[in-house]
Amino acid sequence: MYFFGIGIHVFIAVFFAIHVIRSGQNMYWLAILFMFPLLGSLVYGIAIYLPSTRIQHGAKKVMSAAGKILDPNRELREAHAAFDYTPTAQNQMRLAAALLAADQAEDAAKNYETCLQGPFASDPAIRLGAARANFACQRYEACISHLRILKESAPNNAPEVVSVLMAKALAGAGHTDEARTEFEFALQKFGNFDTRAEYAIWAISRGDKETALKLKTDLDQTISRWNRHNRELNATMLARLTRAFP
Repeated sequence: MYFFGIGIHVFIAVFFAIHVIRSGQNMYWLAILFMFPLLGSLVYGIAIYLPSTRIQHGAKKVMSAAGKILDPNRELREAHAAFDYTPTAQNQMRLAAALLAADQAEDAAKNYETCLQGPFASDPAIRLGAARANFACQRYEACISHLRILKESAPNNAPEVVSVLMAKALAGAGHTDEARTEFEFALQKFGNFDTRAEYAIWAISRGDKETALKLKTDLDQTISRWNRHNRELNATMLARLTRAFP
């Protein structure tokens, strides 16, 4: 039993030693771990290992969410200040994203369009941002134009997001048949929760109860398996589904 205990201590020390090397920690931790495997492992686990795990990442997410609630315009203010001080393309991209997140779609679209005239004209993230901003402004044809360019120039860039947004833009522009085709493509190709939810919401709005209820049944089965964390992450979409299917 004594030797088994020593083996466990050494095993834990070796585990933490591997973490030291892989995470780029100071090498003196190796000496501590192997000279004092029990105490060294305990200290390293508390001081270094645990803070680098999901516990800390979860805490950071909570703090970030809390910060957005307490000061929702902080990122927008900082993005404005950064661009005013140094009007680079990178800072304008940051400003455009912050404007879109703050529901200032008109200004966001203008900034994205300006970015597309500069050295980052081929950046797919900027093109997608421009498409989203134009969609939010209900400029559906402009959104469709950006998305078609994206599909041709960067087909592997967030393809499911592009496809669903394309379907919604086509619907907004009145291209009903094309919208349905795009929704069906996205459903067969990706079939994730957001794709099914967006298709269901659109289908019920068009009076296609058969398609909508079939999708809603699948969605309900997925939602029933979620924990509270999943529900919180998808709260916005769940609220939209509740409004669409009262």
